[in-house]
Amino acid sequence: MNLIARIVVTSLALWICDLIFDNLEIYGGDDALGRILVIVGVATIFSLVSMIVKPIVSLISLPLLILTLGLFYLLINALMLWITSWLTDQIGDWGLEVTGGFWWYLWIALILAVLQTVIGWVVPGDKRD
Repeated sequence: MNLIARIVVTSLALWICDLIFDNLEIYGGDDALGRILVIVGVATIFSLVSMIVKPIVSLISLPLLILTLGLFYLLINALMLWITSWLTDQIGDWGLEVTGGFWWYLWIALILAVLQTVIGWVVPGDKRD
């Protein structure tokens, strides 16, 4: 159940980021249902990347996380967003695209993390994460 709540939170946060930023595009899906399924698919991939790759990268970069007092997490989140963009580009005719380069990944990752936190407070579920 925790994974489903995480995917719902990430879906909402990605959808809001898609509305806010011109440099972020979630493409695919011809109608409303298709669009929702694409957003949920991208959120699922982002959640899985964050669950599998992020702990490994965080462990490897532990000295940098300590040195920067946790600010390096922003760079790690931007990397997770880039990996998600790359993976969805490899899969097919739907996915996530960020144009404009590294700084946009960083900025979108910051807003996405804030939105996930705020939406996570509202969505019921296990709060032990």
